[in-house]
Formats: sequence, structure tokens, C-alpha cells
Amino acid sequence: MSVASTGPDVTEWRPEAGATVERLYDSAVIFVAGALMALGVAMVYSASVSVDGPAFNWHEWWNSPLKQCVFAFVGFLAMLVAAHVDYRIFAWQRPGAGWRAGLLLALALALLIGVFIPGIGHESLGARRAIVLWRGPPPIQFQPAELAKVILVIWLSALLTRPTQVGGQDAHPTRRAAHPASLGTHGQAPPGHIRHFRTGFLPVVLSGGALVGLTGIEDYGTAALLGVVMLVLLVVGGARWTHIGLLGLVAAVAGTALVIVKPHRVERIRTFLADAPDPAGAGYQVNQALLAIGSGGWTGRGLGAGLQKYGYLPQDNNDFILAIICEELGVIGGMVVVALFLVLLWRGWQIARHAPDPFGRLLATGLSLTICLQAAMNIGVVTNSIPTKGISLPFVSAGGSGVVFLGLAAGLLAAVGRTHTARVES
Repeated sequence: MSVASTGPDVTEWRPEAGATVERLYDSAVIFVAGALMALGVAMVYSASVSVDGPAFNWHEWWNSPLKQCVFAFVGFLAMLVAAHVDYRIFAWQRPGAGWRAGLLLALALALLIGVFIPGIGHESLGARRAIVLWRGPPPIQFQPAELAKVILVIWLSALLTRPTQVGGQDAHPTRRAAHPASLGTHGQAPPGHIRHFRTGFLPVVLSGGALVGLTGIEDYGTAALLGVVMLVLLVVGGARWTHIGLLGLVAAVAGTALVIVKPHRVERIRTFLADAPDPAGAGYQVNQALLAIGSGGWTGRGLGAGLQKYGYLPQDNNDFILAIICEELGVIGGMVVVALFLVLLWRGWQIARHAPDPFGRLLATGLSLTICLQAAMNIGVVTNSIPTKGISLPFVSAGGSGVVFLGLAAGLLAAVGRTHTARVES
């Protein structure tokens, strides 16, 4: 087996005669994400049962829990396809090779802007978050913010690892960040390096910040998630702490402004900070979620036997699906869900540690953090540990955009975990 270099710190395996390469994705990631999708199908079905009529309406299946089964199938299929893709097609391995990642960035920006265009964007529950592709029946729409989560990680990973010139030779940004002596004369960062403010740090912040800002107009929770992921990638990518501190101040001001412009966001924070929020008013949803968790005990009422889904808990099959899980499957069921996300986080960390190139390391870090931090935020909302925000439980909550695009994220994460190479003797 020979090794051919396709760029700084990037290793590409090419088989010799009589050898074959077996590209195996990380099966643990696929198993955990698939298990969460299966749990989501079961719990969305249970949470969708009501006293108004039967659970299934075959003439309008898209208005029944069967829709979530279709979403989970598409999401699992997308995950498997992504797991077999060579993730390095998005890497910026040489000058001019970042056009694929750049094209994805342009697509995400265009879609996020399209949400605000009348006739294209769709408003639901007082927020414009979706784009209508087909008005149906069945109607087809998706949320660009879910796609932006994946594209942000791909774009920043590529931009942070693009090659720059040091002494006439290509050098890798993350390698030079780890070895400051190789930055150039007197340790100065060359143009394009992440430690160079104008040509390295600023392009990353402006491009990533555009995605965060456009998302935050209508979806503050997802914007906060994207902002944290971008910050972590900057730290891992080797940005200067002074630059990161400056970014933190700007982000704090921007985040405060996004809260102030939407009165309901201010109300959510007031409710969270209140000693005794009105259980029949602003504190109703969280109060009902806590009642559901408490009434389930350790083992739960039994699958399908919950009571909060009968009109008591709003968004019971989406943002607050964990409360229904705890009510019907108990605290033990909730702990199993948390354990699955912890396993996914651990596998993501292991994949990032053993990634064959800096791009793969950043990609695995960003994707695993995106999925697991979103899960942590959702769990925090349901347990009243953080202010309420519209953010779903990955793979489990009802909805197609989240399941499909996070399935793609899990598939790419598994693709970075390819480590096995087999030789076949002639």
C-alpha cells in the first residue's frame, strides 16, 4: 500500500496492484443515530394520538404519524449515502479547490434569504422558517436553518484549513497554529492564516456570521447553536484568543439585539428568571413538561399511556417530545436517550482525534458538536434549565428537515471515521 499526498497534512490511500481498499464508515455513529430515529418514530406516533379521531388517516397520510416514518426512512437513507461519500471532496486542499464548499455556503445564504420572500417563505407559529417547494397535497417544505447547520461546519472546516504560502511553500493553517515558530519571520502569521486578522480571521467570521445572523432573525435557538459551533471551530482551528475575545463581545451585543427585537424572546427570559412563573400563562408549557416528567416516575406510565399528549402539553411531538418519553418510559427512558447522545459525542471525539487530516478533524468536531449541543439545549429547555426556545431533539422530534439534514451530518461524521484498509494477496 502506498500513500500519496494531495495537500498539506492530507493523506489519500491508493492501492497497489494486488491490493484493495475497504472503506468502512464508523458503524457506532450509524447505529446510535438509527436507534434515535426509530425511537422518534415510535414516540411521535404515541404523542400524536388524540381524542379527535384515529391516529391514521390513509387518505391524508401526510397529516398522520406515518409522515414521521417516511422522514426517518429518508433521513436514514441520506445518512447511509453520506457515510459512503469521501468527505474530502469538500476540503480546500490546494489554492482554488474550495469552490465546492463555497457553493454550499452560497446555497445556504440564498435559502435563508428566500425564507423572507413572500410566496416562497412559509410562516408557522408566528415565525418564518420554512421554504415551500410544493403546496401539495401533500405539501413539501423544509427549513433552511437545518441545512445551514451542516453547511456552516463544512464551510468553516474548509476555510480554516485552506493552504497559505509561507516562504514560497504551501503550509497548513492548523499545523502552523500548533507550531508558531513556522508562522514566518518573528512568528508573524502570513496572509490567509487564521491568526492573521484581516485575511484569515475576518473572512471566517464574516461568512459564518452571515449564516448565524440570517438564522437568528426568526430562529434564535438555532442561531445560538451555530454561534457556539463557530466559536469552538475557531478555537480548534488555532485562532488568536484576543481575536476570539473580540468576537465574543460582538456576538454578545448582536445576541442581545436579536432578543430585544422580538418581545416574545424577552418574555421567555423573564419567565425563566421568575421565582414563580404563572402556570396558566407564560410558564404553562414548561410547567406541563415538568409535570409529565414527574408523573412518569422511574419506569413511566407505559408506551402510549401518557396523558399530557391529549391537549395539555403544546408541541408535545416536537420540541417537548422528551417530556412525553419520560412520562411514558420514565426517567430510565430519558436517561437512555441522554446516554445515546453521550455515546455519539464520545464517538465524534474519537473520530476527530484519529482523523487523517486537519479538515476531517474540524469536520468531525463540528458535526458531533452540532448534534449533541442541540440535544443538550433541547434537554435544558424541557427540564427548565435554560430559557425556552424553539429547538428540537435531534433525530427524535417530529419534522422532516431536522431528521434528514442531521442524518446527513451523522453520515459525514461516520465517513470521517473510515479507518480500515484491507490488502488482498495476489
